Amino acid sequence: MKIPQYIAVLAVTALGLSFDSCQNSLDIPAQGALSDQTLATRSGVDALLVGAYAALDGQYNNGGALNLASGNAWEASPSNWVYGSIAGGDAHKGSDGSDQPAVDAIAKFTADPSNGYFNSKWRTVYEGVNRANSVLRLLAQAQDIPEADQARIAAQARFLRGHYYFELKKMFNKVPWIDETIETPTASAQANTEDIWPRIEADFKFAMDNLPPTQSDIGRVNKWAAASYLAKTYLYEHKFAEARALFDQITTQGVTSNGFKYALVTRFHDNFDAATENNSESVFAIQMVANDGSGTIASANQGDMLNFPYGNSPFRCCGFFQPSQDLANSYRTDATGLPYLNDYNAHPVKNDQGIASSQPFTPDAGPLDPRIDWTIGRRGIPYLDWGNHPGADWIRSPGQTYAGPYSPKKNIYMQTTQDQYADQHSWAPGTAINWNVIRYADVLLMAAEAEAQLGNFEKAQTYVNQVRARAANPVNYVYKYTNEAAPLTGYSATPAANYKLTVYPAGTFAALGKDGALNAIYFERKLELAMEGHRFFDLVRWGIAEKVLNAYIAYESTVTTDIRGGRFVAGKNEYFPIPQRQIDLSTSGGKSALTQNPGYN
Repeated sequence: MKIPQYIAVLAVTALGLSFDSCQNSLDIPAQGALSDQTLATRSGVDALLVGAYAALDGQYNNGGALNLASGNAWEASPSNWVYGSIAGGDAHKGSDGSDQPAVDAIAKFTADPSNGYFNSKWRTVYEGVNRANSVLRLLAQAQDIPEADQARIAAQARFLRGHYYFELKKMFNKVPWIDETIETPTASAQANTEDIWPRIEADFKFAMDNLPPTQSDIGRVNKWAAASYLAKTYLYEHKFAEARALFDQITTQGVTSNGFKYALVTRFHDNFDAATENNSESVFAIQMVANDGSGTIASANQGDMLNFPYGNSPFRCCGFFQPSQDLANSYRTDATGLPYLNDYNAHPVKNDQGIASSQPFTPDAGPLDPRIDWTIGRRGIPYLDWGNHPGADWIRSPGQTYAGPYSPKKNIYMQTTQDQYADQHSWAPGTAINWNVIRYADVLLMAAEAEAQLGNFEKAQTYVNQVRARAANPVNYVYKYTNEAAPLTGYSATPAANYKLTVYPAGTFAALGKDGALNAIYFERKLELAMEGHRFFDLVRWGIAEKVLNAYIAYESTVTTDIRGGRFVAGKNEYFPIPQRQIDLSTSGGKSALTQNPGYN
């Protein structure tokens, strides 16, 4: 079974714990009402560990952990839809210019340290760090926990801490390391000048060495999730040989927490449906639950609650997170079914921008990668089982000129199961769709990257072709409805578009050479993992963010108005600014313990 977030809240409540904010440089909450002696027991440590898992949903913000519905959960969403996908060019903010304008500044790379989104993300992720540290500190004092259980508990806590610090490191780079040996009142004195990659490595290595391969609760992390995260850490550090060695183990021996051998699921969309998640592709997923009986959406995914079609759509709110034309064009394929790696924007996908929903429109007839229609909602194509996307009627005012004609799709629940997997206790939907931090397709493409960096082009191509072969399977086509007026009656045998996708022919990567092979791998990550919060961080670690993002802004500004005037500045925008609020809180005697990132002073 899952570890629902509401169970975590109830467990913490039962112990009388409080996580109210205290005033220090990290906004780390105080320990709470109970003494260490009371908490340093098996039941106390177990409850604290569940609380550390609960922080994964990113919904601690501005109201305390026991009031998850307060604050703006989307500012710290674990999906990183703002920081990874919008900043990475997958999508526009959407909605209109007056709603959440802080996101527009992030998309244009004009945001400064006072932007409240950064402080929300910082303090929310450090809440997770604090909870993991509380587990480790109290675990060391507990006398009723066997040694073997201590190791497994510590391994889970250190995995979670590694995850939270990975989030902080890739976003802000300069972050202070706070562990269980540092008392909360002295946390404000911690500098952020240390490179914490070795410490993140150590946490994931300990977790890999001490976690079991399977768990009784699906939501708990296992040995292979830790190995995958460690290998990902190596990639970020450009330690390609170390990453490759781990990926060799993961791809041959890895299993999910519930015992499935790692494998791509046959149906691509099964990764984004609450009815089919926690499958063989789920390496590390944040568990979400809807309709938990609490009368609130506290257990559901609130971080993405803005990201639904608006206007006359059936979703209530809010018109954010609109896929870009650049992303849509990326799914164009040539006559052989391969992507246009270098000039995809010269082969644009037809859209309905400027055409009212009441006017006729025929979708693009050219060859396309079928993943486009599981990733992007576009006019005239089935929007899951909700009917054909009607175009402008589902785009929020002021219309398509601001953020384009498309809608997000991977985060959308099915109409047939909405009573079970969509929570209706709020002005915007919460869903039970898990958030995949790492799924197996991601692992395969990271493994391909490591192999190509080391000159092993045939193996790299094999990994990429596994991902492409899954996408090419006709089961992953989107099909027209049997009756367009009644979409719930089912689908016909007629594809909704001209889908054409093939694997790379033998020897292609070797012929392309290292740079060409890497370019193909990078592009495949864009296609496969679009709208999943990876893109910006990938571009930065590859060292191509300036080139790619400025080209994106230039092209997309000919389509929409929202990001005009934006510009990525190398040496500055690779990382987001340290929040001014945190710098102010860490200042004593006129000197801050925290050093601002370059370019933001």
